[in-house]
Amino acid sequence: MTVTTARHEVTMGVKGTKRKVILFAIFVALRVFVISRGAGAETIDRVLAVVAGQLITLSDVTAARDLGLQAGEGTADPVRGILSKLIDRELIVAEVDRYAPPEPTPDAIDREAERIRMRFPSEEAFAAALERSGVDLKHLREIVRQDLRIRAYLDQRFASAQERRQALMDDWLSGLRRRGDVVDLYLSGR
Repeated sequence: MTVTTARHEVTMGVKGTKRKVILFAIFVALRVFVISRGAGAETIDRVLAVVAGQLITLSDVTAARDLGLQAGEGTADPVRGILSKLIDRELIVAEVDRYAPPEPTPDAIDREAERIRMRFPSEEAFAAALERSGVDLKHLREIVRQDLRIRAYLDQRFASAQERRQALMDDWLSGLRRRGDVVDLYLSGR
């Protein structure tokens, strides 16, 4: 190896190291920029739970409360109360989907959606509640459809035990909770 070749290799080694340092510095600068931009980002929604692969968000809890679909009364934390009911509902929907009860008729969905709308003093108040909760009529109709399917399933499954129906349903729901795939992320006060 000649002196010129050795000098060239040393120079290339130094240039390669400088290049690596510069690339590393650029990487760090970009990373800091991305992280700082993320810190100032607006939170769109907050995931409170994941049930059988389905997300339950703070918007879902707000919609259930504002539209009168679920109530959180009687609990120190109304969000926790409604979230618990929505978790149970998702577990039940997953079970209902396994057995596929008959679909409700469009008329039944219309009647139930109208019953929800009638809880509000005016069409404007109803529209404002939908907008506040981030739900449109199509989504509301889907919620109503699922609720009607749940009712049909429960009526079919627990039809013969009218006097003990609630106790049997509570035991069944406890079993769903034990074997259900639930990740509860809600911490009160956050």
